[in-house]
Amino acid sequence: MKEAIAKAGALIEAMGYIRQFRSRIVVVKLGGSVLDDTSLQKKLLTDIAFMATVGMQPIIIHGGGKAITEAMSRAGLEAVWVQGRRYTDQRTLTIAEHTLVHKINTPICETLTELDCEPMGLHSLASCVLFAEPLRLAGEDGRKLDLGLVGTVSEINAHLLETLCADGTIPVIAPVAKDKAGGKLNVNADSAAGKVAAAVQAEKLVVVSDTHGIRTDINDPDSWVSSLDETQIKDMIDSGIITDAMFPKVEACLTALEAGVKKAHIIDGRIEHSLLLEIYTDKGIGTQIVKN
Repeated sequence: MKEAIAKAGALIEAMGYIRQFRSRIVVVKLGGSVLDDTSLQKKLLTDIAFMATVGMQPIIIHGGGKAITEAMSRAGLEAVWVQGRRYTDQRTLTIAEHTLVHKINTPICETLTELDCEPMGLHSLASCVLFAEPLRLAGEDGRKLDLGLVGTVSEINAHLLETLCADGTIPVIAPVAKDKAGGKLNVNADSAAGKVAAAVQAEKLVVVSDTHGIRTDINDPDSWVSSLDETQIKDMIDSGIITDAMFPKVEACLTALEAGVKKAHIIDGRIEHSLLLEIYTDKGIGTQIVKN
């Protein structure tokens, strides 16, 4: 009886959030272990199916860096990194595109279909919603560093995404973009998620990764912070607390907030129902980032 009452209480707590977020777009970026563990992935996609069932309009964008590195290794290619970004030649891009579309995007869509949802894979081998221009990084001598076929997202087909969401379809986006000439560019999935959330004026951006939110001390799991504002985030970047893999995630959150998205969240996808706990409960489970 107590367990049943507790479940009823959880539903009542969620009711206000369900009403608040009905018909609102939420962008979910999937990365980390969720993409490597099919059992974990199905649990998270079940959360997304629940969101769609109660009237939210999820958009999924996924990464796939680890799978691409493994595919390159099997093909006898060694990844070359420039300032933390993968140098991408034509052969690397072909492997990345095949991996992102056939090994990650398609299985996500198949699982969502099994969960009685209507997904649509959006990528460079079908309908593409990401458009980019070549990315050049500044070198120490002031010259621009060539990353090959790597891009930075410059435009989003927001109209198509909004139309699909309104029709009850879940867009599933792979991070390969088109350029002005019709070529293809590999783009950072975190950055793309921030741009997508900004373009569709999403209610929320949720970045799912392997970290339980943001820590004030990277070496202390207990230093996790449940809520931060833009100023606090920028101070943590300036002081060197937020670096490396966390930086593009936080940068994506700031991009979304600056465009009018109300909240951004960074959560640990390895925790069961972390997505639902973050969105539909009072306390949440990760770090939320809000405007000042």
